[in-house]
Amino acid sequence: MAAENLSVAAAFGLSYRDLTAGQRRLFRRLGLHPGPDIDAYAAAAASLATARRGLEALYGQHLITEPARGRYRLHDLLREHARTLAAADDPATRGAATTRLLDYYLHTALAAGQYFPRWFTVEGPPPPGRPPASAPPVSTPRQAAAWLEAERANLHAAAGYAAASGRPSHAVLIPAAMAGYLNARGHWDQGLVLHQAALVAARQAGDRPGQARALLLLSIRYLMAEDAPAAAAAQRQALELYRDLGDRAGQAATLTAIGFLHGGSDDYPAAAAALRQALELSRDLGYRRGEADALYRLGDVHRYTGDYPAAAACHRQALELSRDLGHRPEGGHALLGLGAAQRLAGDYPAAAVALRQALALSRDPGDPFFQAWVLTELAAVQRLTGDYPAAAASSRQALSLFRDLRDLRSQAGAVNELGLVQQLTGDYPAAAASHQQALTRSREVGNRAGQAEALNGLGELSSRTGARRQARDQHAQALAIARDLGTPPYEARALEGIGRSHLQDGHASEGTACLRQALAIYQRIGSPAARRVQQTLHDQHPRQDSLTPAPER
Repeated sequence: MAAENLSVAAAFGLSYRDLTAGQRRLFRRLGLHPGPDIDAYAAAAASLATARRGLEALYGQHLITEPARGRYRLHDLLREHARTLAAADDPATRGAATTRLLDYYLHTALAAGQYFPRWFTVEGPPPPGRPPASAPPVSTPRQAAAWLEAERANLHAAAGYAAASGRPSHAVLIPAAMAGYLNARGHWDQGLVLHQAALVAARQAGDRPGQARALLLLSIRYLMAEDAPAAAAAQRQALELYRDLGDRAGQAATLTAIGFLHGGSDDYPAAAAALRQALELSRDLGYRRGEADALYRLGDVHRYTGDYPAAAACHRQALELSRDLGHRPEGGHALLGLGAAQRLAGDYPAAAVALRQALALSRDPGDPFFQAWVLTELAAVQRLTGDYPAAAASSRQALSLFRDLRDLRSQAGAVNELGLVQQLTGDYPAAAASHQQALTRSREVGNRAGQAEALNGLGELSSRTGARRQARDQHAQALAIARDLGTPPYEARALEGIGRSHLQDGHASEGTACLRQALAIYQRIGSPAARRVQQTLHDQHPRQDSLTPAPER
C-alpha cells in the first residue's frame, strides 16, 4: 500500500502540474465533495460550460474516471490528495464552495421532490441559500425521478456532511425534500437513517422548528416499519414543540399525521377527532394545503366506518383544493379515495373513471407504491363488474409491486382481493391460499381490519365448498373484530355470511335474523349489497311486502 501511495502521488504530481489554475481549483473542490460521484451541475461554481471543460481536462489527465456518462469519480487516494490540497486554501473560500454545493443539492431536491406526494405538508421558513445558477432539468415528473435516483447517494452524503459541518438547516431540509420520493420508491430504511440524523443535528444546534419537522417525518418512517409506539412518541414530541413555538400550521400537520396513525391502528374515533382538529386549524389559518391533507385522511376514516357520502364529499373537496394549488400528486391520492368511496356505494362507472385518472398520475413520475394501491382498488371494481381476468391481472400487478416494496400490510389487501376473484372463477384451492396468506400477513403487522376482511373471505369460500360450520366460525371471528373496531361494512358482511350459511343448513329463523341485521347496516351505509340481501329475504318470505327489493343504488 505504501508503494502504491508513492506511485500514485508521483503520477498525480506530474498530472496536476499540467493543469491550469482553474482546473487545479476544480480538482481541489472535488476533494470536498462528500458523495461518491459528481456531475457538471454540482461541479459548476458559475458556468456550466466551464465546469464541463474542466472535468473533461481532469479526465484527460487520468485524475478522475467516468463510470457513467456525465458522472465523474475520484480514486480514493486521489480524493485524499485533493482534500489535502484544499485544506491549504483560504478557509472562507473553501467554506463558500461547500455551502454553494449544499445549496445546489437542497434547492434542486426541493424542485424535484414536488412531483411526489408528501404525506404530510410541513410549512417552514424559506430554505437557506439561493437556487443554483445552472440546474439540471427536473421540470417533469420523469426528469425529477431520474435526478433523485441518480443523486440519492449524493443527497444522503450531503445531508450527513451538513450535519457534521454545523449546517443544521441543510441537514434537516435535504431529507425533507427527499421524503416523498423515498416513500414512493420504498426506500424506507434510508429515510429512517436520514431523518434520525436530521433530528440529532437539529437538537445539537438547538433548532426547535427543525426538530419538530424531523420528528414528524421520522414518525412516518416508524409507521412504515410497523413501529406504531415509536411513531406515536415522535408525533407527540413534534406536537409539543409546535405548540411551544406557536406554530399552528405545524400543529395542523402533526394532528393530521396523528389521525393517520390512529386510522392505521384501527382507532377510528381517535383518528376522526385528530383530523377534525387539523381541519379546523387549517381553515382558521387559511392554510389550504393543510386543509386538503386533513380532508383526504378524514375521507378515508369515513370510508372505513361506512359513511360513503361523507367520504366522497371529503375526497372531492381535497381534490378541488389540490387542483387549485397545482399539487398533482396529492390530487392523485384524493382521486384514489374518491374512487374507493364510489365503488363501495355501488357507482362502478364513476369509480373506474376516478381510479384510472389516479393510475395515470401514479405512472407519470413512477410512483410504484401509490400505483399498487390504485391497482388494488381498481381490481375490486373490475371484479364487481364481472371482468375477472382484468381483476386478477390488476391484483397480481399490485401484489408484485408491494412485494418489491416489502410492504406486508398492503400485500395482505392485494392478495385478499385476488382470493375473491379466484373464488368467483372456481379456483378454490388458490383462493384458500390467498385468503390465508392475507390473514397471516394482517396478523403479522397487527392489522385487525385486514384480519376481518381475510376472515370474511375465508368464510365465503367455506360456504362455497360446503364447510358451513367452518364458514360461520370464520365469519363470527370477523364479526367480533368488526364490532370491536366499529366498522359497519365488515360487520354487515360477516352477518350476511353467517345468515347465508344458516340458510344453507336449513336454519331459516337464524339465517333470516342475521340477514335482517346485515340489511339494516347495508341500508344505513348506502351499500349496493342491500339489494342482494333484500332479494334473498324476499325469496325466503315472498309474501312480506316489507321485503320487496328496493331500487339499486
